Amino acid sequence: MNPLLILVAGMAVVVGGVLFLRLHAFLALILGALVVALLTPDESLRQYVTGEVAAGAMSEKAGESLLQQTVGERIAVSFGGTCTQIAILIAMAAIIGKCLLESGAADRIVRSALGVLGEARAPLAFLTSGFVLGIPVFFDTVFYLMIPLGKAMWMRTKRNYLFYVLTITAGATMAHSLVPPTPGPLFVAEKLGVNIGNMILGGLVVGVFTIFYGYLHAAVVNRLASVPVRESADMSLADLQRLSDRDESQLPALWLSLVPVVLPVLLISGYAISKPYLPQPGAADVAAWQVTAGYWIETLGNKNIALIVAAAIALVTLAWQRKTSREEMATAVQSALAGGGVIILITAGGGAFGGMLRQTGIGYWLQQQELAPTSAVSILVMAFFLTTLVRTAQGSATVAMITAVGIIGPLVDPESMGFDPVYVALAIGCGSKPISWMNDSGFWVISKMSGLTETETLTYVTPMTALMGLVGLLATLAGAMWWPLPFGG
Repeated sequence: MNPLLILVAGMAVVVGGVLFLRLHAFLALILGALVVALLTPDESLRQYVTGEVAAGAMSEKAGESLLQQTVGERIAVSFGGTCTQIAILIAMAAIIGKCLLESGAADRIVRSALGVLGEARAPLAFLTSGFVLGIPVFFDTVFYLMIPLGKAMWMRTKRNYLFYVLTITAGATMAHSLVPPTPGPLFVAEKLGVNIGNMILGGLVVGVFTIFYGYLHAAVVNRLASVPVRESADMSLADLQRLSDRDESQLPALWLSLVPVVLPVLLISGYAISKPYLPQPGAADVAAWQVTAGYWIETLGNKNIALIVAAAIALVTLAWQRKTSREEMATAVQSALAGGGVIILITAGGGAFGGMLRQTGIGYWLQQQELAPTSAVSILVMAFFLTTLVRTAQGSATVAMITAVGIIGPLVDPESMGFDPVYVALAIGCGSKPISWMNDSGFWVISKMSGLTETETLTYVTPMTALMGLVGLLATLAGAMWWPLPFGG
């Protein structure tokens, strides 16, 4: 069977399952993986293995093992391989996010930004705070945290509410798709073999361009339109007034609030930058202290260890600040892991689906048909629009990124492309922004929590996030052409 037809069938199952059957994303992805695996002929699987072995991506022994596996085993192996890569990271990120909210650390970060920039620059404070918090905390949670503060700010100024909503959205949404440890960029980086430190730094750089555009876009829209603050189920106007008058003395110090967010970024990025200079095992004329220092830099710079350390600090902050009992702490951690567990299941299910797509040999088929992109511009543009197509169809940015990398992955060859694969990962991340509409859970979070109507959300939020993604693609293209190995590879 033609790999392209298998791809269409798999996409139909996943998109149809999510949109029309209202299946949970995990079930839709596993069902899609099963359909793709069942439709893949033995000959196509053998051609895939041959190509992977020839490319050095798979050993002969691993290839023979794959050919002997049943459909269920192939799905389970792909599922488990994804869990190996991302499960600890997502679990720790969920704990960090929960502790930031419960301890008041996230509140402190936002309020400190407002204090430095002033109320007149409140939209800029919301933008930057949303981007920082969006690194370890999922978008929905960041929006839940910040929209009450946006409403409280409106209570002081009586204007610019739409500006606040748009800048909160612009900041948090881009970090969600560009900067690990959020699951989308984390998964894409792992599948493309991108160094996590490079992905973090690249996501931060491209993210700055996108949120700068988002701020300008929001400022223009705010001049042309006005949206009032409306009563909502979660927050009355009286509640807003109490929030604006809340005493800040109960919040943790700013430096302590920032540690769980900044520390893992510094540890992972520091290891990535210093790796070429660390002493090699067995190297002569290396002092014992250099070996020890190198060991600890490598250990703490490991993505799993860095997130574990940050989660531990976040837990200590919560216990100290709120005088939390052991029972309350256990409840908070359990709640965080329950949410993180769902994300792990969805991401690993996407890994299984993407793995089955790759095993159809569609990447090699595209190369044989001379349909594969042949230049830096074309492969990045293809990655962007393919991700956009999936995102628009089924709503989830994370699932769109997972699906797209399963198709693009076999085409990524750093030597022939002439640039680091981090740019492909960034193009996929930017492509997950267009187009947010009613099939996107984030769309409803923004609409219901802010009080915007569906029409207002489609009119003001959807175009902004779509254009931010396009700006990100342009920044990615510029980087690939002018700085092909941006962070030392």
